[in-house]
Amino acid sequence: MKNFSLNKRDFILTACGAVTVLPTVSVSAQSIVIQKQPVDLDLPELNLGVEDDSEALFSPPISQPEAENREQKVEGSNSDSLSLTVEEDNQQNQNSSVPLSLVNQVSMITPQAGVINTKTTNITIGHHPEAKIEVTVNGKAIDNTINSYTHKDESQQLHTQIWYNVPLSEGENTITAQAQGGNPVSVKVIVEQQTAKISLNPVGEPSIPADGRSNIDFQGKITDENGNLINQDFIVTLSSDAGKFIGADYKPDAPGFQVLARGGEFTATLQAGNQAQTVKVSAVLESLGRRVSPPQLSPSIYSKNTSPHLDSAAVTYIEFVTNLRSSLATGTVNLRIGAGGSDYWGSFRDFVKPEEITKSTTVDLDAAVFATGKVGEWLFTGAYNSDRPLNQDCNGDNRLFGGIQSCEKQYPVYGDDSTVTSTAPSIDSVYARIERNPNIKGAEADYLMWGDYNTQEFARQSQLYTATTRQLHGFKSNFNIGNLQVTGLFANNIQGFQRDTITPNGTSGYYFVSRRSVIPGSESVFIEAEEINRPGTVIKRQPLYRGSDYEIDYDRGTILFRRPILATELNPLQTSLVNRIVVTYQNEAGEDSQLYGGRLQYNLRNGNSNVDKTAFLGASYLKENQGTQDFQLYGIDFYAPFASGSIIGEYARSQHNTFNFGDVSGSAYRIEANSNISESFQGQAYYRSVTENFANNATWSFAPGQTRYGANITAKVTDTTSLQLGYDHEENFGIAAAEQTQFFDLFNPQPLPIPGSKIDNSLSTFKAGIQQKIGESDVKVEYVNRSREDRVNNQFEGTANQLVSSLNLPLTQSLNFRAQNELNLNENDPLYPNRTTLGLDWALYPGVTMRLAHQFFDGGLLKGNNITSLDTLVEHKFTEDTTINGRYSILSGIDGMNDQGTIGLNHRLRLAPGFKLDLGYERVFNDIFGNTATGIRFAQPYATGQSASSLGLFEGSTYSIGMEYTDNPNFNANARFEYRDGNQSNNTVITAGASGKITPALTAAVRYKQAGGANQLLEGLADTANLRLGLAYRDPNSDKFNALLKYEYRQNPSITPDTLLSGSGNGSIDHLFSAEAIYAPSWQWELYGKYAFRNSSSYLANNFTNTSSVNLAQLRANYQLGYRTDLAIEGRWIGQPSEDYSEFGVAVEAGYYLTPDFRVGVGYAFGSADDRDFTGYRSAGGPYLNVSFKVNELFGGFGRQRVAPPQQEESLTGQR
Repeated sequence: MKNFSLNKRDFILTACGAVTVLPTVSVSAQSIVIQKQPVDLDLPELNLGVEDDSEALFSPPISQPEAENREQKVEGSNSDSLSLTVEEDNQQNQNSSVPLSLVNQVSMITPQAGVINTKTTNITIGHHPEAKIEVTVNGKAIDNTINSYTHKDESQQLHTQIWYNVPLSEGENTITAQAQGGNPVSVKVIVEQQTAKISLNPVGEPSIPADGRSNIDFQGKITDENGNLINQDFIVTLSSDAGKFIGADYKPDAPGFQVLARGGEFTATLQAGNQAQTVKVSAVLESLGRRVSPPQLSPSIYSKNTSPHLDSAAVTYIEFVTNLRSSLATGTVNLRIGAGGSDYWGSFRDFVKPEEITKSTTVDLDAAVFATGKVGEWLFTGAYNSDRPLNQDCNGDNRLFGGIQSCEKQYPVYGDDSTVTSTAPSIDSVYARIERNPNIKGAEADYLMWGDYNTQEFARQSQLYTATTRQLHGFKSNFNIGNLQVTGLFANNIQGFQRDTITPNGTSGYYFVSRRSVIPGSESVFIEAEEINRPGTVIKRQPLYRGSDYEIDYDRGTILFRRPILATELNPLQTSLVNRIVVTYQNEAGEDSQLYGGRLQYNLRNGNSNVDKTAFLGASYLKENQGTQDFQLYGIDFYAPFASGSIIGEYARSQHNTFNFGDVSGSAYRIEANSNISESFQGQAYYRSVTENFANNATWSFAPGQTRYGANITAKVTDTTSLQLGYDHEENFGIAAAEQTQFFDLFNPQPLPIPGSKIDNSLSTFKAGIQQKIGESDVKVEYVNRSREDRVNNQFEGTANQLVSSLNLPLTQSLNFRAQNELNLNENDPLYPNRTTLGLDWALYPGVTMRLAHQFFDGGLLKGNNITSLDTLVEHKFTEDTTINGRYSILSGIDGMNDQGTIGLNHRLRLAPGFKLDLGYERVFNDIFGNTATGIRFAQPYATGQSASSLGLFEGSTYSIGMEYTDNPNFNANARFEYRDGNQSNNTVITAGASGKITPALTAAVRYKQAGGANQLLEGLADTANLRLGLAYRDPNSDKFNALLKYEYRQNPSITPDTLLSGSGNGSIDHLFSAEAIYAPSWQWELYGKYAFRNSSSYLANNFTNTSSVNLAQLRANYQLGYRTDLAIEGRWIGQPSEDYSEFGVAVEAGYYLTPDFRVGVGYAFGSADDRDFTGYRSAGGPYLNVSFKVNELFGGFGRQRVAPPQQEESLTGQR
């Protein structure tokens, strides 16, 4: 027999030659039981110690070899191996011994049983080389993608295998290792989640110039309650009020900007914007593997002033200060003397113009100048163009704040991912701004300006009824006198102001506003959500941005969103909501008007740069002259933050003229208080009242003629139990909007709704509930008592008691089941019937959740209705009052801009790197119209003014699926299909696009979109379709030859709901083709040519068709005789054969540079036009003189770029 003995920490083996060594774990693990029997061998004794269980045997970053070298062999003194057998105790066999080979044995080295505070661990096991091992964590095999390493010691017949950073679940984890045919070895590890705290601080000075280029670095740490770094990886989401984070986004498919904190530390870099301001930078911590729950919304008060529950978050403040840069001036002055109507190089509309050709000689002096630079402690920026408005683009459009100009993108298909920022936006010919940073910590910049501007100073967090959110043009100023801030504005170029609210039908568009010919750039678009049973109670409001979230056709007044807008938002644990699209804009149908405004705000800064913790008292005044409908709005407001909450108060009064009642006035009041009285006790109270004649169309939606007040209290009794108590009272009075049924009234709305029937009712609601956490689940039971009085009729009269129970049950780490049941105990409330909501939330990855929800109604006004929805939700919570602004940029590929939103509505499911899927489904089983406490809901394409409470829903189903691929820099594609089927508001939306490089020099792009009218009552309106194809040639190795080929198909590009009023349909189809090329064989020659063709067909009532074609041909040649002399010739022909119209023009010019900045040119231009139906044949021509001067400086040398003196160099003499 052979002698074999086993110690607790060491094996003592006696053998001849090599033996198998199996280290064991500590006593806390399940050890191998071995029958001890004497072994009759006289062999030397070998002692091998076991490594400490708390440490990894091999360090992966240093000693872990590459894959091809990971198998290591240790040669022994003897190549012979010895197989030892042991016998195991078996109580069932009455001490009978069954031999078991050591091949079937396994030993777990790490981890030790106990408590840890990290969610990952290294697992190390030892086993025989021939053993087949299975390792599981909580019953699941280790993921094959986890890094592992195997150390092979053939001389000892021992393999040691290590898995690195194996994820664990919070709580108890069982790690088991078992060899095939052997006994399992297991260890239990308990993970206790640490309380993590995040900090964020700027590196160095917390201020940088607002020049759009400067960067500021941030450093962040994640520590425990004792201030020690947590040695764990975390994902941190960053956000800022202005500027943009640069560098690699750790999760580009997730909302916001993410960085990975390694070992509890992270860094980030923010690039400055172009506007001087105080910037709030926020960091929200999201630990890896954390269960994600969608945010819960409180319907008690407007979410504008609520404090959402956040993960661990940090906030810091920095300043973008006025960039007092050196002066810069540039521009041109041009003098032309020649025959009238013969300016070939000028505006096309003025060439051969009938009014101009009668003039024998014209003298035209034009100037365009831009300048910026410091003047003392101020920064001056100015621009002037005597020939056109500064914002006017090459198509003749003049948009507020400018826009994308196709003429600036010579090769839009090729693209270069550049961005364009308008420095001097103005819809007239002048822009001027002078600004400085006051020497007051936390104060906004002092400035005076003329140009385009926003009204952010009139939309503070304390303002709701007095708030104004608009885009205007004119004069504006802001000054700080100590703690007093004075703001004034004047807008001189305003046309009719309109507010429309539209019910989405579950698709992305087209949504028509009530007016055509929208003033470009004047629109503000929001998505508002309100309670489905309480119209007028807005829960949240989300601003959207042109380009990233939607595209707009200003001529037709249509909006097409980047993704579907569902009509409802079902939250299984909260109040169900309905979505509304709110659009405010100016339009050419209104009268020209002027606007005056002023605001005084006294800030109690006390040296604090934290604007969220700065109390203030403000007063504002606004007056708009609208001809016969003048409007005035004034009021006072205050914001008083304190350590555990805040108080907000506001009083507003309006005066305006209406078509039905003449001059009227109204008032609005609001006071709200939020407080965290202690860590376990929170409360809020509110009072809001709006009289029936109060009006303000440039703010949140509200219900005129409504008073609402109440309070809510939440108390945390234990760590798992909380109590809630609430009271709410609502009074509705005044006159509701009238129901309109005539097509002419529906499609020719007034700025304010037409008054209808009188309402006078009240609702008192008392709630008491308890919420209990049971394990990972949350259970809530709430008692609700509603008492109604209706003083007009008895429809809303009575008392109802309701029991509301809800459940949140986590099924897996990423899957949550949610349910809520609302059961009336006696009488049914007409607006709150028995209702059951079921939901399933799937957390796809941090920040995005897919939700499937279904709601049943039983009784009340919605009896028999069901709503089903499937949608993806953005769940990233930043910090309270943090706004994420969309970036407005010119991007490459597919029509210049395509699905490039930064936040807002652009969120999708990530299936693979660069490949995303977007799914949506919504089903409303019955129409939702009829009477409510605020009036009647009826079918309408849009509600004007503050009458959103009159909107309802049609029954129907909506399906949508979208895909996007962006992982390949040489190819990207996207496609979306949306379909709505119901009694009304049916629609089909198809969008698809792709762009990529066929060769390094050849790029192709295609885009298609088709959609009909998405508003209610637009049945019969034909779809609008558009197809664009592009092919561009540009050799990156040689720029001598470039070419661009384009084709476009348009179907009904100008159709509007107005065609429904005529009773007969009409439509049109356009085909456009163009080809252009430029060739420069040398620095002296440049040749350019272009041809374009358009064919248009229009149809009226299916029995009249008209077809016409237009041709354009253009050729140009430039020759540089030398560095001072140039010669150019160009010809252009436009023809429309079906109308016997043709136009021809040619010009030749020679120029000489007297200095590098001064050029004199002489030439001859001739043009003619033959118009059979109007002016007949006309022509103009003759010689001309052209003198051009380049502006490099203004008065006193302002803007002059001085040449730097030559730098002294060290003498090289004697260094040979």
